[in-house]
Amino acid sequence: MYIAITHDIQVTALPDFLMERSDPAQDRYFWAYTIEIANLGRNRVQLVSRHWIIIDANGRREEVSGPGVVGEQPVLEPGETFRYASGCPLNTPSGIMQGSYRMVTAEGESFDIEVPTFSLDSPLSNPTLN
Repeated sequence: MYIAITHDIQVTALPDFLMERSDPAQDRYFWAYTIEIANLGRNRVQLVSRHWIIIDANGRREEVSGPGVVGEQPVLEPGETFRYASGCPLNTPSGIMQGSYRMVTAEGESFDIEVPTFSLDSPLSNPTLN
């Protein structure tokens, strides 16, 4: 589990390698991940966009940006959480993901919150020390 807190918003990431959706003979590896966003603050916020950076074991970098997450732009009242699941394919048996969400308050103030950097590790990868 990976956790980051920015502007009283906690983001928790939990990746899971899915062997049944992977095909190592074809250099295809797949992870599911669950993200939970918790509003620990006193103001209502809305997640309006995302920005991901995905880096595979060969250093290949891909950036993904767009509105919301999984087709939603959730509004979080103080004390509320939003959870969603998604997935990430790679051509290598390991990698990392990092990113941010753009949030907007009820007053129209926007700010970015950190998504914790998390490892995409499979049992097929050779562990390395960084």
